[in-house]
Amino acid sequence: MFWYHNMTKHSYNSVRANPNRLSWEDQPGTYKNYPDNYKKYKLDLEKEEDNFLFHIAGLTAKKSYPSGEYYLRINPSAGALYPNELYFQARAVEGIEDGVYHYEVSSNSITLLHSITGEEGLEPYFGYRTAMKGYLFLVSAIYYRSSWKYKDRAFRYCLLDAGHLLGSIEASALLKPHAVNMVYTIDKEKLNRMFGFEDREWFLAGCSMAVPIQNQEVSALEFSLPYVEGSHTFEKNDLIEEAYEASMHLQRCKKGIKAPKFTYNPTKLQETIFARRSQRGFNEGAITKGQFNFIMEMIHQPILSDCDEEVNIYVVANRVLDMPLGLYKEGAYIQHGDFASKAGYLSLEQYSLSMQGALAFFLTSKAENYQALYQKAGIIGHRLYIASLYLGIGCSGIGAYYDDEVNAFVGNDEMVLYALAIGK
Repeated sequence: MFWYHNMTKHSYNSVRANPNRLSWEDQPGTYKNYPDNYKKYKLDLEKEEDNFLFHIAGLTAKKSYPSGEYYLRINPSAGALYPNELYFQARAVEGIEDGVYHYEVSSNSITLLHSITGEEGLEPYFGYRTAMKGYLFLVSAIYYRSSWKYKDRAFRYCLLDAGHLLGSIEASALLKPHAVNMVYTIDKEKLNRMFGFEDREWFLAGCSMAVPIQNQEVSALEFSLPYVEGSHTFEKNDLIEEAYEASMHLQRCKKGIKAPKFTYNPTKLQETIFARRSQRGFNEGAITKGQFNFIMEMIHQPILSDCDEEVNIYVVANRVLDMPLGLYKEGAYIQHGDFASKAGYLSLEQYSLSMQGALAFFLTSKAENYQALYQKAGIIGHRLYIASLYLGIGCSGIGAYYDDEVNAFVGNDEMVLYALAIGK
């Protein structure tokens, strides 16, 4: 997948030679709604399970502008385009009929797509032989929602945003609390056909928050859903479709078997999840060394996963009390210097973020399983949001940067996956 990554790099010259002109009449919709003949259940936030689902992907606020109304969600998304959809199987969950559901964001409802029995379910598509009590989540991407704006580079954003959605599941699960296991080796081809996506939508990953039911084997559930439009407009992108196909099947995966250990207060965490916002700029405020250490501990917690690819985390320290300025790798100090202006330049000259923030992060990888490694970067990014905002520190994800110049700065030739900045 180096070929796709290399073809979608930004450089100082490329962003000026190819300015991004948007076709507003073709702007895709960001909500997928199944017809009213499907059973739909409005989430009741007084109920524990409904409250848990809402804190994964719910709508949290509305802003009104002359051009229209703008809704904010719990999970972040590049350009607020939200290319990802959330589906799940619920089995033996209190208050929810056993079945396969779609989360309808626009109404904070869940739509029953297909009922399940004790003898069949989605478990075999996750690699499970027995029935699983709890939730099996599926995250998809409707890529035109992103490619409308970001063109060929949009597949990167679809994967990062999917990682954020997986991270949102992980964060909400802490309210119960339960560990979640990321499952990238789901049977994507079969599931795409069953859900009727017709190459406009694809599954990227699964996530299990469930435990085996002893002595209850299940067979693979099979159904065929009709196509339901998820973007209202569409323009085919051959490069993105080729990139998805080429990265669909994972190879030589190493499992992540250690569970993370977080130290969040549940009440404060719930407030943090609900109030999450992306910062648009910082005022050059400093953070403490203790806050830095807490954040680094949270984002470096292991991830339970069936394909745990290595992602390296570089940090530019601009304003941390009692810590030297410079570049850090995995928390270790590797280069002294005031790199605030450099970090701002590398982030496509978004100086109000990476230069004026307390810390700038650059995530890189040389692993081979592109979908898994990129979504892991999104999970780490979401952990950074949660840990920072929990401490009252702002956070902003930055998907655009000068790829090769970031490599030169951090001193590697790996794929640059994500940039983020935090500060006050």
